[in-house]
Parts: sequence; C-alpha cells; structure tokens
Amino acid sequence: MRVLVVEDELRMASLIRRGLVKEGLAADVAPSGEEALVFAGAHPYDAIVLDVMLPGLNGFETCRRLREAGIWSPVLMLTARDSVEDRVAGLDTGADDYLVKPFAFAELLARLRALARRGEAERPTVLEVGDLRLDPGAREVRRAGVRLHLTTKEFSLLEVFMRRAGQVLSRYDLLESAWDFAYENRSNVVDVYVRRLRAKIDEPFGRHSLETIRGAGYRLRDGDG
Repeated sequence: MRVLVVEDELRMASLIRRGLVKEGLAADVAPSGEEALVFAGAHPYDAIVLDVMLPGLNGFETCRRLREAGIWSPVLMLTARDSVEDRVAGLDTGADDYLVKPFAFAELLARLRALARRGEAERPTVLEVGDLRLDPGAREVRRAGVRLHLTTKEFSLLEVFMRRAGQVLSRYDLLESAWDFAYENRSNVVDVYVRRLRAKIDEPFGRHSLETIRGAGYRLRDGDG
C-alpha cells in the first residue's frame, strides 16, 4: 500500500511517514497542495492524507483539483478544527473521510486501510496465484494451506508481485511500488528481498514460481510454479 502525505508541518509529516513505513507501507511527503497535485498525477496512490491548512492551495482546493484531474485515490482530510461546516466543506470537495488533530496514529492507520479497501473495490479482497494465497486485510499469506511468516516489507513486495502476476517487473517497478521516492534506488535491496521471498514461498515447497528474467527483472509465474 502506498500513501501520499500532504502536510507542510515538517515534524507532523515526519511522524506520520515514519509510522506508516514502520507498518510496512510506502509513504511519500508533499509539503504543499501544488506538489501534491504533481505527485498524485505521477503515481496512483492507495490513499492520500491531506492537511486542510496548507500554504498556497489549501486542502479543500487541493482535493477539488485532484478530483477535477480525475485522480480518485481515497482522501483522508486532517484538520485542527472540528466544526460541521469544515467537515461538510471537505466532503463537498471530494474527501472520503475526516480526522481531527490531535489524533492517535492507530486511528489514522485504521482509517487509511479502510479507505484503501473501499477505494479498490475492483481488486480482489484475497489474492490467489496458484496455491499461493495472500489476504491483505488479515495480513496473512499461505501456500498449499501452510501459513507463511513474512516481514512487513516481504509482505508488501509479495503483494505487488501477486497483483501483477505473470508480468515482468523491473527493480525500479518494485522499488516504486513497495518502497517510496525517498529510498535510494541504486541499492540492491530488491534482490535481497526477492531472495528472502524465494526462501519462504518457493524453496520449502520445491517450487520456482518467482523467476529472474535476465536483464529485465523478476516475474511471479501465473500458475502453480
């Protein structure tokens, strides 16, 4: 899951991003509404955390322009004001939910996950490729009925592979989907995590479903492997 955090207060943006990354999500930060429009136009986010009080374009106007541009990622508005008028204004511009500061990070995370599930109705709730089964809601992976224990980042990477089973994904594709723009993309981190995934989803079962495509990247075979 990839989230765009639109927040001009550096400390707040950093805290939110750090918390999301700790939970295994990829998070990018835009300090203004103008930059948020650029980020959201360049990448399909699973959810957007949007502060109302921004320099230049405020959150209401940013949300309105996102919708006008055909960007329908679920938007969670953040505000320090808990008035009915503000909530209505946010919803009228296309926001999906509203959270008043100060808030507990656990509530922010729960609302984001709920919004992402709602906004991705076209995606299956449970992903299945051959006998490999991934449940995003329960954070559970099984192969041939056996539960696999993955780290948060291994889970995120496998989810990317399973959503695009049969496709060849470059290292850049994988970094872009499972990490974020702040990550050092010259690192061999993708290769390391692919090896870890193979050791958990393939080797114990005598499978070869996660393939290396020489000179191109990796592919999860769309079958039993």
